[in-house]
Amino acid sequence: MSSTSEPQKILVLRLGSMGDIIHSLPAVSALRASFPSAMIGWAIEERWAPLLSSPEARFAARGEGKPLVDILHIVNTRAWRNAWLSGETWREIKDTVTGLRAAQYDVAIDIQGAMKSAVLGRLARPRRRFGFAQPWEGAATMFYSHQVQPTGTHIADRNWSLATAAGATARPEHLFPIPIDPVAEAWADAKLRECGFKEFAIVNPGAGWGSKCWPAERFGEVAKRLATNGIASVINAGPGEEELGKAVENASGGAAMQLSTTLSELIALTRRATLFIGGDTGPLHLAVALNTPSVALFGPTDPARNGPYGGRAVVVRSPQSVTTYKRSAAMEGGLSSITAEEVLAAAGEILGKTIA
Repeated sequence: MSSTSEPQKILVLRLGSMGDIIHSLPAVSALRASFPSAMIGWAIEERWAPLLSSPEARFAARGEGKPLVDILHIVNTRAWRNAWLSGETWREIKDTVTGLRAAQYDVAIDIQGAMKSAVLGRLARPRRRFGFAQPWEGAATMFYSHQVQPTGTHIADRNWSLATAAGATARPEHLFPIPIDPVAEAWADAKLRECGFKEFAIVNPGAGWGSKCWPAERFGEVAKRLATNGIASVINAGPGEEELGKAVENASGGAAMQLSTTLSELIALTRRATLFIGGDTGPLHLAVALNTPSVALFGPTDPARNGPYGGRAVVVRSPQSVTTYKRSAAMEGGLSSITAEEVLAAAGEILGKTIA
């Protein structure tokens, strides 16, 4: 692509969720490196916006609080679907489209591959619209001017295919900046002082599917053993996972404590963690992106495609596990066969010491 056709204003469409957004960041970091003077906007759901910007930096220039993109276009598609006939919904949609068009993007890159993201990209009226040739929802291709055949195995590398199709020449970075929120950073420091933690692990028992969840009692057993080695455990349980978090807390015999956080607070806490242990879910990929030593527990999903991308991580997966992307509620057999001893050995490996 010649310099005269380099994109000046790029719209990225990846509305959610946490892990998917994080696996999109390497491609967008390649766009930023390839086109340092370009204006990059990102359409994203409100709940995930802290992955791109601290609240204070949302309308400021790029910096520590908003390191990668220039503009955030906040959408709320879940609320819009639930109140489709509401006047407020239509006002919000109109304001979103107005904001997208006002930015005058010349390129849109739909990493999500869904109808809702593809439609938003089309409504923005860029000259060129890039998307996968076989997107998540096949009908989305109707809204692309350029259909891209992805290369690579890992989803982050496949996302990078869209960036290269749009002219990016830089390779994707395995480590990329995550926003620093001074308020959340101060909260994390104060919370750790209050708890008296010097070294601590974050254990994350939940996941989007039940088949990706390792048994709560084994998380508790791991927390007990870590405690005897001077490493406290904080249980991260997202909305709706409080009972699961409580089960881990009970199984740990008090060695682990459940802590409710905002996403910005979770980012700050994860920066400070000695270790992260969890399955294939957003907080794991956040930990890897922050270069926090991590033990990744995999079952039905393939770590070669969806696993840690860079960072310091050890993947634990049973040979019994069978790759499937069906959203099953039942625990996957191979994952359930992984023992606490195997996880502790992996933790020792990544930390460079024996967990007694």
